[in-house]
Amino acid sequence: MKLVEMEPVVQGLYASAATPMPFGRDLEMRAFLLERATGNLLIYGAPGTSDVDGVWRHYLNHWHEAAFAEDTGAPLFVHAADRAEVEKERHVRAAFSRRHMLDDDVEVIPTPGHTPGATAYLWDTGSRRILFTGDTIYLRDGEWRTAVLDSSDPEAYRDSLALIRELDFDVLVPWIASGPHHAMTDREDARRRIDALIDRIASTR
Repeated sequence: MKLVEMEPVVQGLYASAATPMPFGRDLEMRAFLLERATGNLLIYGAPGTSDVDGVWRHYLNHWHEAAFAEDTGAPLFVHAADRAEVEKERHVRAAFSRRHMLDDDVEVIPTPGHTPGATAYLWDTGSRRILFTGDTIYLRDGEWRTAVLDSSDPEAYRDSLALIRELDFDVLVPWIASGPHHAMTDREDARRRIDALIDRIASTR
């Protein structure tokens, strides 16, 4: 897939074609290409990405994406806690376990809960701060939602949401969505929405 064939989201960010999720046809998955001077990144796993040009590194948010992740020819990276599950589907070049910076513009932020190795990525483009949350926060018709499964860890999930609440970002880009596949936000709006998500998880205990 040539870069020009991907859907532009905001400057420098491109989305693959939407693919319906097998378990919920109203929800669609996408992968996203970050166009960067130091090397383009592909975030998430989704069909139709094997021929995306110029991918330097490929990162997954969590192991559920591995079943849909295609070989882009770029090395694949994932959190160490999800590595074994990912490697049932795809070869992992290397795993990480700590919060760290990639170059000076992408922060890798472990956010366990949905799965043990769920990880968010915060990209500072200079004009936007774009947060990729995988399924930890996803969009349903524009509303922010959580995906707490029977296998999820609710306490770790709440802690990760509390961490995300303190991040400075103005674009939310999850792995799956129905309706719009990204959301514009600000600190006040994000904190209000995330507080509601934390309260919802706490009330289901």
